[in-house]
Formats: sequence, structure tokens, C-alpha cells
Amino acid sequence: MGHKDIIMMSIIEIERLKVITDVIEKKISRKKAAVRLNLSSRQIRRLIKRFKAEGASGLTNKHRNSVSNRKLPDEVKPKVLSLYKEKYPDFGPTFFCEKLFELHHITLSKETARKWLIEEGLLQRARKTVIRKQLRERKQCFGEMLQLDGSHHDWFEKRRDKAVLMAFIDDATGMVYALFYEYEGTIPAMDLLKQYIEEYGLPMSIYSDRHTTYKSTDKNKEALSQFGRALEELGIELIHANTPQAKGRVERLFGTLQDRLVKEMRLKNISDIETANNFLKEYLPVFNSKFNVIPFDNTDVNIKIDKTVNLDDYLCVKQERTVKNDNTISYNSKLYQLEPGIRAKKVTVEEHMDDTIHIKHNGISLKYKEITKRPTKITEKVIKIRKKYIPPADHPWRKTFKEYFQPKLYNMADEK
Repeated sequence: MGHKDIIMMSIIEIERLKVITDVIEKKISRKKAAVRLNLSSRQIRRLIKRFKAEGASGLTNKHRNSVSNRKLPDEVKPKVLSLYKEKYPDFGPTFFCEKLFELHHITLSKETARKWLIEEGLLQRARKTVIRKQLRERKQCFGEMLQLDGSHHDWFEKRRDKAVLMAFIDDATGMVYALFYEYEGTIPAMDLLKQYIEEYGLPMSIYSDRHTTYKSTDKNKEALSQFGRALEELGIELIHANTPQAKGRVERLFGTLQDRLVKEMRLKNISDIETANNFLKEYLPVFNSKFNVIPFDNTDVNIKIDKTVNLDDYLCVKQERTVKNDNTISYNSKLYQLEPGIRAKKVTVEEHMDDTIHIKHNGISLKYKEITKRPTKITEKVIKIRKKYIPPADHPWRKTFKEYFQPKLYNMADEK
């Protein structure tokens, strides 16, 4: 039996062979063949020429079994795997490829990286759980609503104590504005809002959870927290979410940052809040350029404020105090003596973010000084000098017994 060459052909190539054979045998025209194969008449002529010269093999793909022009050099894979083991053992494929391009100038697709890591046993194949839920539509404009929350996490990976990342994420665009703080509270929330307003302006509304920083624990439904009171004075609507899922955009943001930001700071060996906040000024614009979305309306509804407006007069802790009779007030277990001449029953104490105390009455700042004890009352003892009493001449005290009683005896005798 003679040796027969076996030609590997795909289904498309087999159909092409049949059509070209029909054209050569004049069963169909070139025009009909072009329509059936979705090719031009010129290409049909070329295929006929190749078939006559090479036979059926002339209709097969010439690139089959050849090396792809995009194939990576053989030394790339060992180098990539070595870098992953040494520097990026907990990075995901997407983030790992970004670092390969930025720091090592190696261009690699995330799927190739994923395949190599799984083959090497460095990455587990994960199945995504499909969650069926009704999504809330994004707001229309930038600044229409900000989602606010704080994330308590070991951001510095034991290089220092835990810190809190407080972040705004714009609901329409996904733009992120965030800073690190020691704790999640009123002053950090006000400081974050102040810096946002100075850069972008006043947002229309803020969407937060029911943390005591944002919602008062007072049973009175109309009672506001200090942060809520400040927003009301600035004309910003505060909306409280009933569940974490309701503000899922900021919750998912923290999931991304806990993966990416932590590793970015590890690579730069950042171990204090001040350096981390300076790094965020460089990092967040790049992060936003990758993950921002185009809003439905390009209008910026943030309200720019005049530079003459002092935001510290709004973004501060305000409490009312009663003025005592000695012209003093008490605040945070401290005594303050007001300037003389103040006739006010109530004053407002403002504790600003720089820890300074301002005491105001009807919006006017009052002068005061801190004292350690209340002033003592100075009382003058009045000694009354009594006048010596001199009885008149006809006073009974000046008369003798006979002079006093004799007339009365005579009167009694007359009556008888």
C-alpha cells in the first residue's frame, strides 16, 4: 500500500474545497461562489489558482503549525514566575500584570498570567457566586450624591497600629476621595469633608450608615449629630442607609483598596499616616482614571464657595452653655471666665478641628480666659450703729409710781 499524505482541514476549509471544485467543474459561477464563501470575486480567482498549483493543500491556512508572531520569548515565563514568588505572592493576576508593566517593563495579559500561575500551583481557580439583586441606578451628575464610610483595617500590615481609611465615592462617576485617620469620628469626618469642599465644592447630599458619628443616638427623631448639624448648616442633605448593601459602592471600594492600596504601600514601605496621606494624593488620580465611569450628565453640581467663607465656623463641635452669676461657664471639665460686661444667659462653645475653643453669643466671638477655680464672692459686712433711744419727758419710764398710778386711782373713785 502506497504512502498517502493526510491533509488536516477545518470545516470551513472543506466547504471552500467543495465550492472551488464546483467552480472548476463549471457547476456554479464565480459570482455565486463568492456569495457562498462570503468572499470577493478576486479572492475566488486566487483560490482557484492556488488549487490548480498545489491541490487541496493550497486551500488550507498557511499559518497552521507555525509559531505565532505574538509568542513571548521562552525566558519570559520563568522570569515572571520568579518575580511573583519573590515580590508579589498575594497579588491577583490583573494587579500583578500592572506591576509587571510599571516596574519591570514586561507586557503580559492577565489571562496568560492567570494560566501560568494556576499551572504552577501558585493560584487557585476561583468560582464567582452569582448574586441576583436589583441594582439602584447611579445618580445623574457629579456631586449629586457622595457615599461616605470608614474602613477599619490593618492598612500598614503591622508596620504601625491599625488606622481608619475614610472615603467619599461619587455615586455618578465613581470618583474616590479618601484620607487616613487614627479613628472614625466627628472631627475626622469633618476634616475629610472640609478638604473635599475646598477642592470640589459643596455636594448636594451624603449617603452614610447609622454610625454614631453620622446619626444621633438621641431618642428624639429630630435630634442631629454634630456632623448632621454641620451638614444642615451647609445645606447638604444627609441620608442614612438601613443596610450595608444599600451603600454597596463604597463597600466594594474598600474591598478593592484593601487588596491594591495595602500592597502599593508595602512596595513603598509606607508606615505612618502622614506619608500615607501624601501618597494618596498621587495614587488616587491614577486609581480614578482606571475605575471612573462616564456619568449620564456631565454637569458638575458641586457648589463652589467663596474663599472668604470660613468653613471652620460650620465644621466644628458646637454646644450651648449657661453663663453663671460669676460670668463663668464650664466645658469639658474646664472653667472659662468671660470678659466683664457680658449680659448673656446662654453662649455657644465651638471646638474647632485645630483643638481651639471659641465662645460666641449671637454669632459674635467673646473674649475669655481659662481659670482653675471659680472666683470667690467678696461680701462686705455692714455694721449697723443703733441710735441711743432717749424717751420723751411724758414717757411712763420717767414717772414715779405715784405719778403714774395716782390719776388712775382717782378716776376709779369717781366712777364709783
